[in-house]
Amino acid sequence: MASDGLASPPLPGRDSLSLGPLSPTGSPVPGSAGRSNPLSSKVTSVLSTSYADAEFRESLALLDERGISNSAETRRQLRLDIQKEVIDSNGKIVTEFGRVAEQLRRIGSTIDRLNKSYQEMRGHVTTAHESTSTILEEASSLMTQRRNIETKQQVLKAFREHFVLSEDEVASLTLTAEPVDDRFFAVLSKAKRIRKDCEFLLGFESQTLGLEIMDQTSKYLNQAFQKLYRWVQKEFKTLNLENPQINSSVRRAIRVLAERPSLFQNCLDFFAEAREQILSDSFYLALTGTAGSGAKDNSVKPIELVAHDPLRYTGDMLAWTHSAAVSEREALEILFISDGNEIAKGIQEGRENELWMLMADDTDGPAEFDAVKALNELVDRDVSGAVRILRQRVEQVIQTNEETILAYKLANLLGFYRFTFSKLLGDESVLLQSMANLESEALRQFRSLMRDHITTIEGEFQHTPSDLGPPEFLQDALKQLTAIMKTYETSLTSEGDREADFEPILAESFDPFLAGCENMSRNIPPPSASIFLVNCLLAARGALDPFADFTRTRVARLQSTIDEHAARLVESQYAFFRRESALDPIFAALAPLSDAERDDVAKVAKLEPLQPEALGATSQSLDDFLPSAVMDAMENVKHLQDARLAREITEEAADRFCEDFEHVEGLLIEADEYALEVAAADRDGEETRSSLRGLFPRTTGEIRVLLS
Repeated sequence: MASDGLASPPLPGRDSLSLGPLSPTGSPVPGSAGRSNPLSSKVTSVLSTSYADAEFRESLALLDERGISNSAETRRQLRLDIQKEVIDSNGKIVTEFGRVAEQLRRIGSTIDRLNKSYQEMRGHVTTAHESTSTILEEASSLMTQRRNIETKQQVLKAFREHFVLSEDEVASLTLTAEPVDDRFFAVLSKAKRIRKDCEFLLGFESQTLGLEIMDQTSKYLNQAFQKLYRWVQKEFKTLNLENPQINSSVRRAIRVLAERPSLFQNCLDFFAEAREQILSDSFYLALTGTAGSGAKDNSVKPIELVAHDPLRYTGDMLAWTHSAAVSEREALEILFISDGNEIAKGIQEGRENELWMLMADDTDGPAEFDAVKALNELVDRDVSGAVRILRQRVEQVIQTNEETILAYKLANLLGFYRFTFSKLLGDESVLLQSMANLESEALRQFRSLMRDHITTIEGEFQHTPSDLGPPEFLQDALKQLTAIMKTYETSLTSEGDREADFEPILAESFDPFLAGCENMSRNIPPPSASIFLVNCLLAARGALDPFADFTRTRVARLQSTIDEHAARLVESQYAFFRRESALDPIFAALAPLSDAERDDVAKVAKLEPLQPEALGATSQSLDDFLPSAVMDAMENVKHLQDARLAREITEEAADRFCEDFEHVEGLLIEADEYALEVAAADRDGEETRSSLRGLFPRTTGEIRVLLS
């Protein structure tokens, strides 16, 4: 419905309408009644209203909410009811605005009273401020002065706490009656910090205070280090290194004392002297079972009980020394460097601060402290007393020994411990030098005994065994050398140096005997000389072969010499085959000739060894020789102790003989063919010469079978 339709009269009934049919758009269908009435106009207006209008939709929704039914009475009263509601709403609004106006009048009155009270209070405050401003200014000045005084008190307190030692702290630091405990080290650290921080005070214009505090603190520090030095010396006298739980205060004191290198070094010297005496007494007790005071200790089994066995005696003494050095190093490592690099830092700091170091002319400065090297040197000094006793005892063992192998075993044992001590204490220790000197002395004794032995058996170098086998002195020398090599095999020499290190031993214990065999062979006719030397060389190679890791070069040299003499024996056997078979003249005559040259073939029949009579005799001698040729040849080398080598030598000589025979056979065949060609060309001639092959029928195949 339209907005003005609320007050319109009720619509007439459908029976009163005289509208004609409507089109879908609401307009009369053409041909309907020719005129329109008010109702049709209203309907047209309603139908033409857009339902997309928001106000229209809200109006319809309002009507729906009121639940108004579409009746004639309702439609008549709708506008009146709405207007009455609007009038009532406006009346309520006017009433409420009246109440608001009343409240605003009351608020205005209240504000006026507050303004009046404020003005009165402002006047009172202004009056009070004028009367108290002087007092406030004075109080503010006093408060400022108080804060300044409190600040100065705090600064003074902090300064005294930081830069001044209390009487109790000075007593703990300097008096010997006070113990060296955690409090002492805490005060010492504070004093060192004070002296260092005094450098900051020296940066101000007035340096008097800084100099005075630094001078006083330095004096206290020097007294503290002297007290610590004496305390450490006292502790060293009763220190038990065998106790794994070494006093932590001693370790701490040593680290702190390192800041005074001179005092620290004096303590080390004192400690080394004390430990040297203790270890010397312990070594003497281990040797004899008797303490230095003469008291017998039945719980100790003296090392001297095995003095009849020089090797074990020496080994026990070296083992004790090694055990003592290891124990000493482990204990000192806990004592001096178990907590890192503190001693090195302390010594470096002390070197930078000590006056004599500052005045030194060395522009490069002192060398950096090496804790491990210093530890090794200290251990070396500690065991030096025991090492002197050890050196005397071992030297006595070496000098009284008359056995060659034992002398070398002693040298090898000393070399083993020399290598072990080098790993433990480095290459510059006195202990290592002592081991090296003892090893050199043992090797000198070994060489001396070996030369004496060679001098003793020189008479045996003139008598060659009848069986051409290795002489007895060589066999004894190889047994001795085998024992030496077994000993050397257990040494700790590095792989790359083993062969070079063992070469001097071979020169002393092997070469003279082999040279004696070579001299003996010069007095023996060949091939016995080569057989004798091959037997000696084979025995020597057999002794050296099992130790190839350090005799490889020498074994190769021996094998080369064996091959050389084996080649001489092959030549001897080959000469035997040529000589005993009576073929030597034929071989010599035909050697320069070739079966491929016609001129050489033509010369064959004219050679003297190939004349019919001589060739027949040679063939007969060959037939007589062949059945026992191999046995006769093997008889020549029967004294070779290596049957396989003897057989190989003979077989190689037989092969060469067969090759020469094959050459001869080829030339004879060619010579017979050449003679037939000449006879065929000269038909009138008479055959005056028999076939060479007829006189010498043996073939190369037959020779190889008979000599195999």
